[in-house]
Amino acid sequence: MKERPFFAAFYEVLSKGEDRMIRRYREEVAGEARGRVLEIGAGNGLNFSHFRQALEVTAVEPQPGMLKNAALRAAAAPVPVRLVRGSAEALPARDGSVDTVVLSLVMCTVADPAAVLREVRRVLAPGGEVRLFEHVRSPAPGVARWQDRLNRPYGFFSGGCNMNRDTLSALRRAGFAVRYRRLAYGPRFAPHVLGVARLP
Repeated sequence: MKERPFFAAFYEVLSKGEDRMIRRYREEVAGEARGRVLEIGAGNGLNFSHFRQALEVTAVEPQPGMLKNAALRAAAAPVPVRLVRGSAEALPARDGSVDTVVLSLVMCTVADPAAVLREVRRVLAPGGEVRLFEHVRSPAPGVARWQDRLNRPYGFFSGGCNMNRDTLSALRRAGFAVRYRRLAYGPRFAPHVLGVARLP
C-alpha cells in the first residue's frame, strides 16, 4: 500500500470526534474476539480498548504513521497487543494459528481482497471466525452506480478507500459462510454491516 503520512495525522484528528454509535460497533466487533486474535489494518488502534476476551492481539498495519499513533493505545489496552508493520496480503502468522481475525473498516483499502482472504483462510485455526465491521457495496443498484461514479474522488480524500467494494461477496467467494446485519449508520452511499464469517 502506498504510504500516506498526512492521512495518518488527518485520521487521528477525525478519530477524536468519533461518535458513540461507532464506538458501540467497535465494542461488538472487537469485544467478542476470543483467543489468539489478529487484527488486519489496525490503523491507529481504535479497537484496542475493546479487546477484553482475547488472550493476545497481533495488530497488522502497513502505514508507519498509523502505527505510531496506535502504540499509545496498545500500551493502554486491557490485553497484550503486538504491533506489526506488514501487509494484509502476507500476514505475519503461521498456518492455523489464529482463533479470530478482525476486519474493521479495512477491506475497502486493501490492494487485493481475494489475496487477503486467502491469507485469512490460511492463518485461521479450525473453528476460527472472522469478525467484521465494514462498509460495503450497496444492494440497491441505483446507489451502487453512484458508488462507482464517486469511488475515485472519494478515495483521493479518504486514504485510498473504495466505497464500492463488495466485501460480502468476496467472503463468500473465498468459501466463508457469512452472518451479518446491515446498520443504520453513515450516509446512504456508504452502507455498513456488522457480522461474523466462518468456514463450513
